Amino acid sequence: MTTRERMLRVTRHEEPDRVPVHDGPWGSTVARWHREGLPEGVSPARFFGWDHFVSFGHDNSPRFPVQKVEETEQWVITTTAWGATLKNWKDHGGVPEFLDLRIKDRDSWAEAKARMQPGEDRMDWRFLEENHPRWEAEGAWIIAHAWFGYDVFASWHVGTERMLMALLDDPDWCRDMIDTALDVNLAMLSMAWDRGYRFQEVRWPDDMGYRNGLFFSLDTYRQVIKPAHTRMIDWCHDRGVYTHLHTCGNILALIPDLVEIGLDALDPLEQKAGMDVFELKRTWGDRLTLEGGIDVRNMTDGKRLEEEIRTKFEVLKENGGYVYYSDHSVPENVSFADYCRVMELVRYYGKY
Repeated sequence: MTTRERMLRVTRHEEPDRVPVHDGPWGSTVARWHREGLPEGVSPARFFGWDHFVSFGHDNSPRFPVQKVEETEQWVITTTAWGATLKNWKDHGGVPEFLDLRIKDRDSWAEAKARMQPGEDRMDWRFLEENHPRWEAEGAWIIAHAWFGYDVFASWHVGTERMLMALLDDPDWCRDMIDTALDVNLAMLSMAWDRGYRFQEVRWPDDMGYRNGLFFSLDTYRQVIKPAHTRMIDWCHDRGVYTHLHTCGNILALIPDLVEIGLDALDPLEQKAGMDVFELKRTWGDRLTLEGGIDVRNMTDGKRLEEEIRTKFEVLKENGGYVYYSDHSVPENVSFADYCRVMELVRYYGKY
């Protein structure tokens, strides 16, 4: 089966030939694997034969100047098109350190918003023209990325504390930021669709939980964030496109609302945050495609690892509706040998 055929069966809650497979190791993890046996110039996707997932995106930022501020042997400091100043470490993976943010209040948001107008030059049309026909011929699962929601502003553009306070003190401002980003997303996705570039799924990240639960109340989600999620899902379903949300942490309280508005797929099912994959499959497995849920903490322990994959695959793959992925990015403490064992077990237990 091609990846597209396999994924269509999975998302329709039918059993394919095997569980679809892909993953997301940190760059520093891949660098370690190259030192330990992964051939140079060969990606993990190619080496391990992951399914053929491809993607494209677009720019919905305010297009503030992107500049390198400082670079040492340990780190590089740059500004982003959203006005953030970031410090990225060179010797390990993870999220960057945020040194400053340009969007801090309604006035600075107004400056950014005025620069966020849809336009032809926000999409890399040459990339699509050169690659889309091949993706179609190869039966790839084509993903269009979107960038909106609580988390992208809290984590990347405004600041977590500032955004959480604003959700209570000025929810209209939060709603305006989320809706504006989504407006540009939908305009650009419509532009690509109208030009004949088809895709099977739209994915977007919106981390809304931490280890113990949601960052905000369910009422806040329903009033500020849910309308935007609904609008994205409706746009996709009107075109026969599936929807996929990435949200870390424990978001169990949100699942009924997400299913209600028609979300098709959810990842990464973070285990250390208590995302019980067995309960998710039991309760929502006929309506949600589940991706992830394999605890990266068990990838360095061969005995626990086999139990992890065997017990979860037995339940999760039944009647389709499951895609293999780690429950978060694969960290650099997972050796190349460790991960080869992961893939061996995934191939063995992932067969139907």
